[in-house]
Amino acid sequence: MTTHRITEEESGTRLDSILAAAAGISRTAAAKLIAEGHVTLAGRAADKNDRPAAGEELCYEIPAPREASAEAQDIPLEIVYEDDDLLVINKPSGMVVHPAAGNEDGTLVNALLFHCKDGLSGVGGELRPGIVHRIDKDTSGLLAVAKHDKSHRALAAQLEDHTMRRTYYALVNGGFAEDEGTVDKPIGRHPRDRKKMAVLRPGEGHSRHAITHYTVLRRFGAVTLLRLQLETGRTHQIRVHMSSIGHPLLGDEVYGGGHTPFEKKHAALLNGQCLHAGELAFLHPTTGETVHVTCPLPTSFERLLAILGAAEA
Repeated sequence: MTTHRITEEESGTRLDSILAAAAGISRTAAAKLIAEGHVTLAGRAADKNDRPAAGEELCYEIPAPREASAEAQDIPLEIVYEDDDLLVINKPSGMVVHPAAGNEDGTLVNALLFHCKDGLSGVGGELRPGIVHRIDKDTSGLLAVAKHDKSHRALAAQLEDHTMRRTYYALVNGGFAEDEGTVDKPIGRHPRDRKKMAVLRPGEGHSRHAITHYTVLRRFGAVTLLRLQLETGRTHQIRVHMSSIGHPLLGDEVYGGGHTPFEKKHAALLNGQCLHAGELAFLHPTTGETVHVTCPLPTSFERLLAILGAAEA
């Protein structure tokens, strides 16, 4: 149970609005919590229309979501590496990693359950078997999957201590005077839009330390090809960091991209942010040897590079 003391600023405001802000959820979700009896105000059952006074105690709990079972589906996978302990998948852009509201099937997990049968780790839970780390739906590229719990924990530990090396390639808006750089800015949930992440002040809104290194590979005037390495792995990290320095990824409408004449003209090739996880390196959980895998840029990314190159010629 979480407790929130009503402030002077909140006094007289509808309770569902106060709860939504305090819990970081939508007003609809707040009203549902109140209706289901998960909220009390000054020790009594709350009503969404209550307008509490300053100093009153608001108590609420958010019940854990009930997870459904993921079903095996015969969906083709591009397997870049596989042995008895793990596999590495080249995930296409547009594929969701695991089932969630609005994407109950057709995900990478559904495909993995069919390919691996019962041979996936259970550390991530019933809806995320084998999933050690994730990449966004519209990001393509490499993703490691654990076949058993020992492998999962070993790979997760490398993510935690930053020894798993993940290299991405991106097309971003704008030109760079420098050839390389580092973005070191904390990232947390956006204070107003809970579906987004944002650069925050240290300690603000449960922000977490985030570092992204970038190298300029090629300049195309108003567009730049970057190689990026993650030192940390926060949600939407590359997208948020690049946007924060004025270089949103091509096609990334969530974080400021998608609005230039070039992006509008070639929207059919973008379909979301132009970001590809092209290299992955880690220590094998059983042998201790370095595993280094790569995969080529997707066709749409290559076509955009060809168009940009032709425009320069």
